[in-house]
Amino acid sequence: MESEQAAQDRAPAGSGAATGPALLEALAGRRPARTPVWFMRQAGRSLPEYRALRARAGVPMLEACLDPALAAEVTLQPVRRHGVDAAVFFSDIMVPLRLAGVGVRIEEGVGPVLDAPVRSGREVSELVARRFGDGSGTEGVGAIGEAVRRVVIELGSPQAPGVREGLSERARAGLEHSAGAAGWTPVLAFGGAPFTLAAYLVEGRPSRDHLAARTLMRADPDSWDRLMTWCARLTGEFIATQVRAGAVAAQLFDSWAGSLSPRAYRERVVPYSALALDAARGALSPTTGRAAPLIHFGTGTARLLGLMRQAGADAVGVDERIELGEAIEALAGADPQAGACPVQGNLDPALLAAPWPILAEEVDAVLAAGRAAPGHVVNLGHGVPPATDADVLTRIVARVHGSTDWESVALAGWEA
Repeated sequence: MESEQAAQDRAPAGSGAATGPALLEALAGRRPARTPVWFMRQAGRSLPEYRALRARAGVPMLEACLDPALAAEVTLQPVRRHGVDAAVFFSDIMVPLRLAGVGVRIEEGVGPVLDAPVRSGREVSELVARRFGDGSGTEGVGAIGEAVRRVVIELGSPQAPGVREGLSERARAGLEHSAGAAGWTPVLAFGGAPFTLAAYLVEGRPSRDHLAARTLMRADPDSWDRLMTWCARLTGEFIATQVRAGAVAAQLFDSWAGSLSPRAYRERVVPYSALALDAARGALSPTTGRAAPLIHFGTGTARLLGLMRQAGADAVGVDERIELGEAIEALAGADPQAGACPVQGNLDPALLAAPWPILAEEVDAVLAAGRAAPGHVVNLGHGVPPATDADVLTRIVARVHGSTDWESVALAGWEA
């Protein structure tokens, strides 16, 4: 039997006075009636319906991201199944590079691979002459907006309820649970942070130490500045495109920032992350009529959290390599006048394969730690591993929401 304290920690977080979606309330530093939860890579290979859809489509990853019907369907799948509090747009951080005409592909078992790495001042000059949309004309950029609009139609908005004809009763139940008291579910835009994009461009493929990128950073600061400025504007415009189509929040992913020292990150990365966040913030969502609140997330960034906050995000994502309470304290210390800021995280993805009692205990611990922040969004410390049992994610959602009713409905049997 769970302890009284654990039950209190999992209890709904607020009085229910908030009327907006739980995600937006938490990102604004308020405590909604239930703690919001979504998962990085929730739209992906952990879902049997995703694997079946991709097999039927038979197209490479980046092409799938630029098919509006396919991208919208994949974005919606985890909302229908799990009842999560946000639909993170299905795309890839390499998509804006493709849309700028950069030769890039996703290799199975490897990741992004560039046709030609960018390592000299001349190569940087050739790259930065490209613009968002050069690689596909308006059709490719338009596909991003069209996909987001399709998602908003099903998930609803303050102006209109979601359109759910043709869906199974179980899928509709997932959408209704996700929407909650607000009656609609937010779409979350995303893009890769400038350093992560630059690291891929310079290295040409995934790298453990990013030696070539770090060399360019110090040996040719002018080329580094031009490269990072270009990446910041590109990813900022990619996020802004999603927001202008109806996304209402966004996350900037910095997968490789943890490879840098605090000094290198502060001097050579933070100004460009701030530029990307500013560009994203300049777009207004037709769903809310407002700019999107922004989450800044990186992996291996325990020493960088304060600097990540200073780049200008509304909330900071925390990975599993630091205790959430410790992260909240570090973020508060980065801006003593403003105090603590909303946080997102930080369940260890490894525990998704652990026995349920162990995972449930960790969910409770993360919820308890998150109460020290003005707002808390539960998420993983990284993406969902492909081999994860989809039902485990559904059970996490039910536990975070404190809803045994949803768990019993959701696990009765998935029907697309």
